Amino acid sequence: MKNTTRTEREIFADLEALCLQPGFVHALAYLCFRDNMILYEKDVTVDDLREVSGPDRLMRTELTTLHGLMVKAPIDWTLPSRELQQRYVDHAESLLLELHHVLSAAFDIGEVAEALKQGKDVNPFDSGAVMREPIFYAAESAYDFQYLDLAVRRYEADNDWLQRNRGFTIGQACQVADSISLQCQVRFESLREEMRDRPADQWTMVPGFSFTASDIAAHCGLDTGLVERVLDAFTLPDSANNASFSSLQDFNHVTATPLIRQPDGQYMSLQNYALAEAIYDSPFHWMLTDKSYRAQQDKNRGAFTENFVAERLASVFGAENVFLNVDLWEAKGKKAGEIDVLVLWADRAIIVQAKSKRLTIEARKGNDQVIRDDFQKGVQDAYDQGLLCAECLGDAKYQVTLSDGSEVVLPPQINEIFVFCVVSDHYPALTFQSRQFLKTRDVPRVRAAFITDVFLIDVLTELLTSPLHLLSYIARRTRYGDRLMAAQEMTILGYHLRHNLWFDDEQKLVHMDEGFSLGIDIAMAARRRALPGAATPPGLLTHHEGTTLSRILQEIQVRPEPAVLDQGFQLLELDGPTRDDLNRLIDGQAQQAARDGKPHSLALMFADKSGLTVLISAENDLEASQRLAVLTTRRKYLQKADLWFGLCLAPDQARLRFGMRLAEPWHQDDQLDAAVAREEQVPPVSRNAAMRQVLRGGEGNQKIGRNDPCPCGSGRKWKKCCGP
Repeated sequence: MKNTTRTEREIFADLEALCLQPGFVHALAYLCFRDNMILYEKDVTVDDLREVSGPDRLMRTELTTLHGLMVKAPIDWTLPSRELQQRYVDHAESLLLELHHVLSAAFDIGEVAEALKQGKDVNPFDSGAVMREPIFYAAESAYDFQYLDLAVRRYEADNDWLQRNRGFTIGQACQVADSISLQCQVRFESLREEMRDRPADQWTMVPGFSFTASDIAAHCGLDTGLVERVLDAFTLPDSANNASFSSLQDFNHVTATPLIRQPDGQYMSLQNYALAEAIYDSPFHWMLTDKSYRAQQDKNRGAFTENFVAERLASVFGAENVFLNVDLWEAKGKKAGEIDVLVLWADRAIIVQAKSKRLTIEARKGNDQVIRDDFQKGVQDAYDQGLLCAECLGDAKYQVTLSDGSEVVLPPQINEIFVFCVVSDHYPALTFQSRQFLKTRDVPRVRAAFITDVFLIDVLTELLTSPLHLLSYIARRTRYGDRLMAAQEMTILGYHLRHNLWFDDEQKLVHMDEGFSLGIDIAMAARRRALPGAATPPGLLTHHEGTTLSRILQEIQVRPEPAVLDQGFQLLELDGPTRDDLNRLIDGQAQQAARDGKPHSLALMFADKSGLTVLISAENDLEASQRLAVLTTRRKYLQKADLWFGLCLAPDQARLRFGMRLAEPWHQDDQLDAAVAREEQVPPVSRNAAMRQVLRGGEGNQKIGRNDPCPCGSGRKWKKCCGP
């Protein structure tokens, strides 16, 4: 980091002076175009997004800071020379970089190192001053279209109030915002052509961000007067001038009113993202001023979070497996806990505790106690409530009912519980703060907490559309916990979709680059706003489409049977080369079983003392299940494994028939010693490394000879194909 002797106040004052210079608005318009607009030819690619997400680009919070300082006085719209505009741009970037260095300097690595040398238990992020930097530069929680889509849901029950007090509904406001975004895209296309015929000193990007109320009304089909009411609600009044914005973490009025009114009556939206976020946030603050409506507002706000999360999870697990507002009662009729949303699938449960809490202005200023208080109310309380309910769930002492008194029928046994803590607002650096502040405790069956927001729940359920895929990801994400470092949860999900989230125990800390989320950015925009690009990120969800394992996984994911579900998890954890090998081997064994009518099998051992036996058989269910039980039991014993799965497939296209799971700890047995005396162990392989040892055969399961035909059906010798 570059050292600076200047204070934050001095740098901020220089920024303000710069932003108030004549014509600075034209430099800001250029910066907003350069750092927000995506330029592409046919389809949007990851490389296109990298152009606007590199470290040399300004973040939205930085651009909003420049905007807020610029409107502290009436804007001077004079068009500066091209050279002066460039000086404005260079100076703004230089001051913002210097400001970043000052914020980062609160973390003194020298002091930390010295404290560690002295044997002190030190956590530098306990300081509110240090937390200001990750809070200000935090990645965005939501996409602009998510803000608009979810705003419609969030304020749906408040539309009567909005109509009475503001003259429009939230849906109409979102229509206007969508139209502004589309109009700006069209305007930039024509502006590019117009500027080609102008001298360079007359170039400005301001017209590309400008529009009239009648333009928008014609585009979205709404009355012009209604559109003006929407635009005026999100336009900073001339009388305000943002005078109170005198330090970085002061309230910046342009976050609530990001539109600018120009002297000729046109409006300007420098960042359409800011308008979408304001539509999601501002109505809440409008309604706070109406004390008579406050109780109804709170009720509606809480119901939105719970209902939205329940609906998104129901799209994956089915509505019949998702329950809202669940109560847990002790035998004496005393309430022991409340669950906002409960999901039951096979022997798994998800407990969701939702909170409508945001990070306050005082916390953003670096007030240590307020940061902790906000986290306590927004996350810690939800975690504590969820954990309490998890301890009770499945215990015969407690009855589980819905709000109407009807009983929730639990599965015979719940072996794994996930606790989701979900907030409904953008909570800067939520993942980072959770690593620092969340106080946890170990409870049997309960995974580490999953701390997130409604926006990530929306993305997760959009892309991981089966219980198998979603539970597999959450299990691994919570398993690795603090071993993963990323600016946001979306980065970790992006890595998973690209590379399949799996790490060896030797990897104690993994830092993930934000670029992993770019494939998700394209996919979500393609699905929600028809952006030309890949609607599914390439990788985990695409690389094995149409293969035997893919078909098996599709069959597993609709069967809520614990043994079969666990087998699905095991298969999903295999890396690409291993799955390719297993695909070939299963196909080969299935073809051989179809030719000779005999059962064939293979086995795979993993380094974590678990394994898999696959039986391909046309026998009836009783005979096949008995054979699979023998093969699985013997192989588990021979390998001295604690966990072993068995999978029975039909020779016809290797269709899934049934599965089994043996999870008893290994112990010596004389009869099994005799039964496996002639069989050989296979060396364990990593689930994240290419498979090297596979067994085949009928009843005997003899080891493949190096010169035997490879069972994958390639026609080559084992040693020349899938062998070691």
